[in-house]
Amino acid sequence: MNKLLFTFLFCFCCASLIFAQSLKISGRITDAQSKAPLEFANIVLTTADTTFVGGATSNINGDFLVENVVPGDYRLVVSSVGYKTSETVLQGVDEVVNLGSLELEENSVLLDEVTVAASNEKSNSDRKIVFPSDKQKKASSNGIELLKQIALPRLQVNALQRTLSVPGGGEVQLRINGIIATNEEVIALLPEDIIKIEYHDNPGLRYGNAAVVLDYITKRKVSGGNVSVDFTNAVNAVWGEDQLSAKVNHKKSEFSLSYRLATRDFYQMWRENKEKFNFGDGKVINRKEVGQPGHLGMYWQNASMQYNYQPDDKTVMNATFRYFGNEQDHFDYYSDLYFTDRPNDILKLTDKTTASTKRPSLDLYFQKTLPANQLLVVNVVGTYIGSKSGRFYQENQNGSLISDIQNNVDGKKYSIIAESIYEKQMKAGTFSAGLKHSQAFSDNTYTNGKRYVTEMRQADTYAYISFKGKLKNLEYNLGIGGTRAWSFQEGDGDGYETYTFNPRLTLQYNFPSNAYLRLQGSVNNNQPSLSELSAVDQRIDSLQIVRGNPLLQPYTSYQVNLSGEARKGIFTANLWSSYEYRPKAIMDEKFVEGNRIINTFDNQKSWQRLSVETTLKVKPLKDLLQVSATGGVNHYLSDGNTYNHEYTNWFYRGDLSFVYKKVMLAFQIQSNWNWFWGENVYGGENYHLLQAKYNMKNCSIGLGVFNPFSDNYKVVNENWSQHATIKKANYINESSRLVMVQFSWNLSFGRKYASAQKKLQNSDSDSGIVTNSK
Repeated sequence: MNKLLFTFLFCFCCASLIFAQSLKISGRITDAQSKAPLEFANIVLTTADTTFVGGATSNINGDFLVENVVPGDYRLVVSSVGYKTSETVLQGVDEVVNLGSLELEENSVLLDEVTVAASNEKSNSDRKIVFPSDKQKKASSNGIELLKQIALPRLQVNALQRTLSVPGGGEVQLRINGIIATNEEVIALLPEDIIKIEYHDNPGLRYGNAAVVLDYITKRKVSGGNVSVDFTNAVNAVWGEDQLSAKVNHKKSEFSLSYRLATRDFYQMWRENKEKFNFGDGKVINRKEVGQPGHLGMYWQNASMQYNYQPDDKTVMNATFRYFGNEQDHFDYYSDLYFTDRPNDILKLTDKTTASTKRPSLDLYFQKTLPANQLLVVNVVGTYIGSKSGRFYQENQNGSLISDIQNNVDGKKYSIIAESIYEKQMKAGTFSAGLKHSQAFSDNTYTNGKRYVTEMRQADTYAYISFKGKLKNLEYNLGIGGTRAWSFQEGDGDGYETYTFNPRLTLQYNFPSNAYLRLQGSVNNNQPSLSELSAVDQRIDSLQIVRGNPLLQPYTSYQVNLSGEARKGIFTANLWSSYEYRPKAIMDEKFVEGNRIINTFDNQKSWQRLSVETTLKVKPLKDLLQVSATGGVNHYLSDGNTYNHEYTNWFYRGDLSFVYKKVMLAFQIQSNWNWFWGENVYGGENYHLLQAKYNMKNCSIGLGVFNPFSDNYKVVNENWSQHATIKKANYINESSRLVMVQFSWNLSFGRKYASAQKKLQNSDSDSGIVTNSK
């Protein structure tokens, strides 16, 4: 009896001692590169034989705590979307344990079936990586709409035309798994198949002069595929954006097809124009153009066929044929032209323009992952651009022709772009080198009473090396490049050959709490376009002529950007500032020649721009409600050979999105983001948009109103020349209170796996044609 009592008391004391030693395990989860804390990381504690013991989720500071742990041996497993899973072995735990900082490495292997409960993002020195949440995907019908839900800084999403842009008109490069992509191919993406979006807001040297690069990383099927349609059409005007897409997968091959048709047919288009011509000999002419309803009729189509073959996880081969066609049947203006000094002397003005563009291209791509963390990429793109345009312009007074202009242009351009890239991943960072060559040939015929034939050649060779690394919280990216630019115009021997040095440096400091500060400097080369080089006279009206300049030379631009971002709870603040200096910039110039004003181009003294904008994004109800507001200013200094101008433009943008279950409501508004170049003010769009959408399993229906609170839509452009001062406003009445109905549907089938990424994007869209419109 005594022995039994002693045994019981001994076991009770041991058990009491064990339970009294209820321990805690804590730590902080951080990004291995930026050292920034990771929110929403999953922490699982198991015994040595993988029996579950407990778990936790890291908070906004990356901290976690696992409680009620008894002494013993354990495995701590940490996982987060987009990172490699980390495992820590804990032996003989018999006291409170603080593991300090546990670093997670980014996972370069694409994820497959992933569901993200809350939108997650992180920033590196060259890109921002965003993992869209499940709610954001369900609120979107395609890859463009998903960007609107994410609200990336500086990226402007036109929900009406489904286009992407950045302030200042810089190039937005699109990719899908690294492969060159068009807007239409991004629209064809199913949000449910998008794993993450890499937003390169600081592209490296190999991207040339691109402002931003967007790379959609998606799932891929080994069998089956999907078919989808996306239609948006107005009910009170002829306005449409319709697309059909299909994709089929079979083992290691993928075939895809997309076709988009956009239509515009408006009968309430007109322009108003105030002009002052100063011929320098005391002769001054003031004119006022008052528009009457005119006709805008046009449509464009985009088609692409793509074949992708991946024999293994180290090789990617891709071939894409693309076709772009634009038919502008009507761009018809009718106006009354008044003279200030002769108010009763009225001219009837007719200005009609037609245009047609056909642009097929073939893109061939090869990527190979080599031993020892090396990568080789080769890309070749060939493009043909066929352009035809015609302009009919008359000024009529009491049945007598004062001016009769008929211009026709028939243009052909052939180009080839070849590029190769080598990358080497090392312990200290990433080394890369690249070589790119572009060659263009144009053959244009101008007919305007006389016949001019221009044959031009233009080439650009670019080579670079760069290295990306980090020193504790400081990330750096240093690149050095060089450009050889060359052109030749047959007939007069005019041309150029120049060599330019193109360095680029990026420094980013990552603060411990979801914040960073980035400084970037770059030197870029800018070539004159083939149209600017063409020495052809084309009449604009009875007083003006446009003329190219074959003596133009390439010029260098210098840019410094300072940006930063901070996130705290439901708030995200982003600041972006930029200073750009372009000596010898190619800008417009006007001078008097007899009784005509000549509009031409020249290498002017300099152009400068200082821009600052700040964005505040708030998610008061997580992914249910999101509000984004942006405000900023542009200040320009344009110093020409014969002029000097200063211009300031204030602007704002706002987005609101509400998603609840299957319903999505959105409001978007923006003011004019104006660009000043030479002596011209190019006005941006000032619009607002209301949208509502209901999402079902495989389809969605929506209703939208463009400019619901505005009587009219207009874009204002100005020219400040001392010889020809112009202020012009273009109106389209149908663009006000334009009611649209949207329908999307998709059928998806088959299993999915992760595909490799393509690294390059090359294309040519410059037709090389001189335009003579007002």
